[in-house]
Amino acid sequence: MANEEKKVRRILHFRFTMPDVSPEMLSMMKSTAPFFQLFGNSKVRLLRNVDDPKRFIQEIEYEAPEAIETNRQKIAGDPTVQAYLQTWRAMFPGAIEIDVFDET
Repeated sequence: MANEEKKVRRILHFRFTMPDVSPEMLSMMKSTAPFFQLFGNSKVRLLRNVDDPKRFIQEIEYEAPEAIETNRQKIAGDPTVQAYLQTWRAMFPGAIEIDVFDET
């Protein structure tokens, strides 16, 4: 037990607007789950605003070793992470808001 790394739980929100959910978008959303499983226990879901069906939130909840989380900026610069984000951004017209939360 002493060798177990301390984990932190994070919740990401990707907010965006899109007229329609394309098959490519759904495929890309599903493809994120294995990426976040690398960090351990994770949950990925796509939420559509019931009052404005063009607005979405992709919610990603994951656990990461505390040492990795403290170096989040370094991870954000990783080529694999950058490629994922570029693919994600290319699929959506307009602005994307990304927020990182923890549960208090």
